[in-house]
Amino acid sequence: MRRISAVLFDRDGVLVESREATERVWLDWASRNGVEEAALRSAMHGVRSVEVVRALRPDLDSIAEAEGIERRQAEDVDGLRAIAGAAMALGALREDRVAVVTSATRRLAAARLAAVGIELPAVVVYADDVSRGKPDPEGYLTAAGRLGVDPGEALVVEDSPPGIEAGRAAGAATVAVTSTHAAAELAADVVIDSLESLPAVLADCFDTSAMLLANDGQ
Repeated sequence: MRRISAVLFDRDGVLVESREATERVWLDWASRNGVEEAALRSAMHGVRSVEVVRALRPDLDSIAEAEGIERRQAEDVDGLRAIAGAAMALGALREDRVAVVTSATRRLAAARLAAVGIELPAVVVYADDVSRGKPDPEGYLTAAGRLGVDPGEALVVEDSPPGIEAGRAAGAATVAVTSTHAAAELAADVVIDSLESLPAVLADCFDTSAMLLANDGQ
């Protein structure tokens, strides 16, 4: 059974239900820039804004466009809510064994977590901390390094195919939450319908290091 010593969470779709707000901003951008909705939806989830712009409108200044999109998303928090079980899952784990790896900038990630009452862990890897976004494993490798954990002993919790691919490429075990994609689209080691199932998955499917748990008495 695979040993797990740290848990690395994605943010949108894993800790924060933000699909409505995200799509509201992106669909407005797409409408103003001649991008078809179907093309946008196939490209926008789980990757950095700058890479979405590059894929859909390579003729535009992708950095400037992405900055504007991220700024608008940070200001638009209507409809955001914490994913069921997110606070419980974070609270069950030791603070020095948890990280968030997000495709969002620091400003957007902080704004959305604050809006739903979730405190950022000590280790967060933002879009601007890496040179290559998901599905590249750089973000998850960076998070494992900051925690001082072998990536092979990390568990990545994701909701999108690019995120799962990034976790697998980092050498981590993967759990997928079906908040934004169907189970058939998520090639993870374990697929769950709710983050509320994560503690049971850790107990039943992996060799969970005692140092991972908040109530280990240390």
